[in-house]
Amino acid sequence: QVQLVESGGGLVQPGNSLRLSCAASGRTFSPAAMAWFRQAPGKARNFVAGISGRGDKTDYVDSVKGRFTISRDNTKNMVYLQMNSLKPEDTAVYYCAAARLPRLVLSRTLEDYAYWGQGTQVTVSS
Repeated sequence: QVQLVESGGGLVQPGNSLRLSCAASGRTFSPAAMAWFRQAPGKARNFVAGISGRGDKTDYVDSVKGRFTISRDNTKNMVYLQMNSLKPEDTAVYYCAAARLPRLVLSRTLEDYAYWGQGTQVTVSS
């Protein structure tokens, strides 16, 4: 089992930044792919960004490209999401996820991720 705990959410004004962190424990999550998803009220949980097990490949949904950066530190079992130039439409609960299969490189598919954190709220509002 892998346990994931997110932190770093909060209330920020449009244009500001936040850095989300995801701490993994239990069975090692390396080299499994990791991802961040988000879920706004009344909407489905959607892919935001993903990173390969070695951290050499990343993927982003178009709406966050150029503003968000996903990274990982396998020595610390940590995954990060740096979010810059935040917009009100970024408001959601953000979830960290670890891939079901170690050989998965990258995926945007929710069902490919077996382990989830409890989520951290990000609210962008003036």
